[in-house]
Amino acid sequence: MDEVSPAGASILGTRVLRIEDPDLLRRGGNYTANVTDPALVGAAHAVFVRSPVAHARIGRISVRSASIYDGVLGVYTSADLGLADPATQYDTACAEPYLATDKVRYVGQPVAVVVASSVAAAVDAAELVEVDYEVLPAVVDVRAAASDEVLLFADAGSNTIDSTHLGPDEDIFADCEVTVTAEIVNNRVAPAPLEGRAAAAVWGRRAAGAPDAADAAAGGDRLTMWLPNQGAQLAQRDLAQAFGVERGAVHVITPDVGGAFGAKFGAEPDHIVIAALARLLDRPVRWTETRTENLTVMNHGRAQRQTVTLGGTRDGLMTAYRLDVLQDAGAYPRLAIDCVHGTELMAAGVYGFQRVVVTTRTVLTTTTPVGAFRGAGRPEATAALERAVDLFAAKIGADPVAVRRRNLLPRFTTPIRSATGAHYDSGDYAAALDAVLTAADYDGLRAEQQRRRVDGAPVQLGIGLSVYVEVTGGGKESGTVTVHPDGSATVTTGVSPHGQGHATAWAMIVADELGIPVERVRFVFGDTDLVPRGGGTSGSRSLQLGGTAARRAAVAVAELAAGRAAEKWEASAADIVIDRSRAGVALAGVPDRFVTFAELAADAELSAGALFAQEGSTFPFGAHLAVVEVDTETGRARLRRLYAVD
Repeated sequence: MDEVSPAGASILGTRVLRIEDPDLLRRGGNYTANVTDPALVGAAHAVFVRSPVAHARIGRISVRSASIYDGVLGVYTSADLGLADPATQYDTACAEPYLATDKVRYVGQPVAVVVASSVAAAVDAAELVEVDYEVLPAVVDVRAAASDEVLLFADAGSNTIDSTHLGPDEDIFADCEVTVTAEIVNNRVAPAPLEGRAAAAVWGRRAAGAPDAADAAAGGDRLTMWLPNQGAQLAQRDLAQAFGVERGAVHVITPDVGGAFGAKFGAEPDHIVIAALARLLDRPVRWTETRTENLTVMNHGRAQRQTVTLGGTRDGLMTAYRLDVLQDAGAYPRLAIDCVHGTELMAAGVYGFQRVVVTTRTVLTTTTPVGAFRGAGRPEATAALERAVDLFAAKIGADPVAVRRRNLLPRFTTPIRSATGAHYDSGDYAAALDAVLTAADYDGLRAEQQRRRVDGAPVQLGIGLSVYVEVTGGGKESGTVTVHPDGSATVTTGVSPHGQGHATAWAMIVADELGIPVERVRFVFGDTDLVPRGGGTSGSRSLQLGGTAARRAAVAVAELAAGRAAEKWEASAADIVIDRSRAGVALAGVPDRFVTFAELAADAELSAGALFAQEGSTFPFGAHLAVVEVDTETGRARLRRLYAVD
């Protein structure tokens, strides 16, 4: 079978309208909060009672007034849920409870949950729950946390939950002519997706038309959960572990997801509580957090206090770099530990340092737990390094562009190992720098900046520059392609979209291989019954892993079609060619011997699956230049233009 179509050009590189957009614009998204399903008819509504203090012992919890409120079905504390003690992958002494038991450790931590027949009744009743708090000292600064004067977990003996040292122990700046050092705060941020967290849960055979086989495997007691997430299969794993059941006894369905940014990975304690309530009540239960809850309680990101030291020669050669990081994990160890390791890996950036040292220390504080957010530790590394380069350039009186250009790693097309152990696959960092400087007219900007300084203009011009390298996620991803008798196709994937345009991208891949129009390719994701294997969306892994799996599945479908056609025509499979212009296969040299994929699918299902595994990661790179006007009389800063090369 030929791999090249005798007619029809590739769709890739052509202008394609996104196929997701019409429904989103005309109908609106079908998010978890507005999912309609027969299994959810008569659902109760949950509202959490959350701590108003950062650190306290919990005394008496009085639920009497709330329990008798009109419409309330129940008020529950941790002891009522029937869940085993939660585990943690880091330190069992720091395990995060589903509902707080003896202590609260951050503002917003749930201590109880009210379930009622309406949201309004649940909200009103939650305000009637009385909790006695014995307030303890809060520790919100990472340096204070590192001193261990106030311990979040006495049994752990320390607030430090992880520490690393990478690089030599000796003084790496001993021979440097110039050094600069500074402390930088990479602020805690709230991911704040337009859609907050939500959940809808129901147990039993009635849930979402569960297949008989799956029902049998679950013994008829099966959890179905609608959940906005970045990987249904990972959420399924977390739920199965929490309830001590096989994964097949949990069915996770992902509706439209209104943004995630790293903060909707897996099933969190709040989601598990909603599932537990549905089991206790033998009734569907729904929950949608408020915006206040979202900003207060959803995983936060970043939260590093960094100390940078950079040394080199007076003529601009950078030889040594040290980054010391105090990572705030918040009250419980979630993904902050993994994120700071990403900072460590990418600390050396795009430069050819002779010596690099990175130390990290992750501590618990009485604040919202920290997790992944857009880059998960890697942007923090770039922010620290690029700030250090600017400080070094200012110290020696050199143009920051000249310093960067002199110290960039030279262009390479075979993998190299960075000073911090990252295996960069390829790079041309000078080309990215040159491209952004040309696009921005850097020389013109510097001239304008100088004119304003000479004139003493109240509004001065600032120019910010960054040259960076990133790292993408690796691992395995699945995909299947099925062609239907009506000529349409379905592509399934284990990755999960939340605004990136996956449906269009995967349809383009199928269209490019099979010639089926983009608008006739249905995209299926985020349903563990339909897609049991998947790694989810994170670390820019979706297209390179999931897209490759889909492409391989499409190629396999074409090969399957060619085999059927060869058998039909009693020809050699080597003589069958893919005719993408007509979405079918033909016999080479015989114009009237042609059959569409749809016709071949009418005889038997035309479907194939693929699993793509990638060893290691890829390391994309680029450069940004920001032009900012600063009013020296008021301090107001205004971004005038941002130039980006990626």
